[in-house]
Amino acid sequence: QVQLVESGGGLVQAGGSLRLSCVASGRTLSIYDVAWFRQAPGKEREFVAASSRSGSSTGDADSVKGRFTISRDNAKNSVYLQMNSLNDMDTAVYYCAAGFVLAPAMRTTRSTYAYWGQGTQVTVSS
Repeated sequence: QVQLVESGGGLVQAGGSLRLSCVASGRTLSIYDVAWFRQAPGKEREFVAASSRSGSSTGDADSVKGRFTISRDNAKNSVYLQMNSLNDMDTAVYYCAAGFVLAPAMRTTRSTYAYWGQGTQVTVSS
């Protein structure tokens, strides 16, 4: 099994930036596809961005395209989410997830990922 711990959340003004980190322990992260999801109050958890095991293939939700970037450093057992041009719609708890994506269409689906972190709160003030 792999354990995931997110960090880097906080309070930021609209238009600002944050960088979230997720560190894995227990097993090497390099064998897993990884993703970031988020959940706003009263809403379903939604896909944000995903990365293949090597980092060569990534995908973003339309709502964050051009503003958020997922990256990973397998040597550090870590995955990151760089978030720029934040707005109040980005306020949510952000979760890191790891699993095996068997088909491209599955990478946006929560059930694809067996391992989840505890989440980190991001609050954007307008």
